Amino acid sequence: MRRDELRQYLDELLDTAHWRDYCPNGLQVEGRSEVRRVLCGVTASQALADAAAAGGYDALLVHHGYFWRGEDGCITGIRRRRLGTLLGHDISLFAYHLPLDGHPLLGNNAQLALLMGWRGEGRFGDQNIGWVGVPQENGLKAHDIAARLAAKLGREPFLVGDPHRAVSRIAWCSGGAQGLFEQAIAAGAELYVSGEISEQTPHLARESGVPFIAAGHHATERYGVQALAQHLREKWGLEAEFLDLPNPV
Repeated sequence: MRRDELRQYLDELLDTAHWRDYCPNGLQVEGRSEVRRVLCGVTASQALADAAAAGGYDALLVHHGYFWRGEDGCITGIRRRRLGTLLGHDISLFAYHLPLDGHPLLGNNAQLALLMGWRGEGRFGDQNIGWVGVPQENGLKAHDIAARLAAKLGREPFLVGDPHRAVSRIAWCSGGAQGLFEQAIAAGAELYVSGEISEQTPHLARESGVPFIAAGHHATERYGVQALAQHLREKWGLEAEFLDLPNPV
């Protein structure tokens, strides 16, 4: 498949023009013109770039790429090494941030719901990035959902607030979306699940009566890129493989 054909297809599939983001989405680093083998991961770290180079991949496809707003734009140190690995091996980098969080089928939030058995019924938050709906069964309490997240994600989540709160309506947004907690409460959530937690989060959980679960930024954002890899295999016959590089956050 031609690199620019893949870029156009992914940009349209994930509707990149729709999203206001703080990084560029799409083709971030231009490599060879033909793409047959794609290595997928959560973040375009040096380790992932090295694996792509060692494995002879034509492209990387990730959720967290490069060139974030407010970063130092100088190509030195870590940035030079990362870009040098990709350019030196003619490897393209495709990165989709909010578009891969928000896609209704392939996105991180959609895939987290599928994994957990949650049924989405609405959206909330800036650009409607968060999801709200019902858990996998009736009668669950906050600590039950935390235990199921631990079993599914392979990572012990951090629960603040009342662990015995009954949950018939749940909200979730993967990654670093703890700032949407108040909006989740306003949307009727009895429990909010995100990836990370901030200092003020426990206070809001205690004072609102709505528990909060931090299930891991990396842990909650592994599934969108895997779904996208599967889609590319089925749609275009590309050799798209996912490499999970553990991250404690």
